[in-house]
Amino acid sequence: MEPTMLRQCETPDGLSAPLAALWWDARNDWARAHEAAQSVETAEGAWVHAYLHRKEGDLPNADYWYRRAGRRRPAVPLEQEWAEIAAAL
Repeated sequence: MEPTMLRQCETPDGLSAPLAALWWDARNDWARAHEAAQSVETAEGAWVHAYLHRKEGDLPNADYWYRRAGRRRPAVPLEQEWAEIAAAL
């Protein structure tokens, strides 16, 4: 995700639901980020969903979503995981 996208007031056009979730998260709107992440039944959506629950501090729920994404909870800072997800998507 381009840094300039994060400065926009509206969700940039063409973002997938998982990327839109990351965009809302970067704008400190966890509820909208969570809504976007759970709106899709894909591994990418599950990965973002897991990250959001990890950020929230709900680790059992995060671990469930990491499993759905085919991943394990990482031992990296949240900011690093956000950047890794954004780069991968």
